Amino acid sequence: MFGNDRNQLRQMYKTAWEKFQLQQALTPLEVQIVDVIKEHPEYHDFVTQLDQDFLPELGKTNPFLHMGLHLGLREQLSTNRPIGIVAIYKKLIKLKGSIHDAEHSMIDCLAEAMWSSQANNTSPDEADYLLSLKKLLD
Repeated sequence: MFGNDRNQLRQMYKTAWEKFQLQQALTPLEVQIVDVIKEHPEYHDFVTQLDQDFLPELGKTNPFLHMGLHLGLREQLSTNRPIGIVAIYKKLIKLKGSIHDAEHSMIDCLAEAMWSSQANNTSPDEADYLLSLKKLLD
């Protein structure tokens, strides 16, 4: 799913959401996408607006990026990579009071790690990322 073609990625969200609304069978990936969309009712209208730009300098959150970070985090949790992320996640759920709030805290760290990696043209630094996640527990 994860590539560089914005339109193709957004189309996956739209297709999954439309299939869900029509009660059609979903692939396992579409189930994950729909789960994230359902958790974000504020983004429901945007899922079908594939061409819209979301400029952070205008204070707009990109819903596709935001939901993609949830999916990426969930993939990390399913593999416990970086090692230790699941333990941090479980503690954050207790600290924050909900899975969704814990994920939101964690995706901020994931976004920062991705931005830093792109800005420096390097691979993501798992140790730095894990350290930033651990700081959420303070």
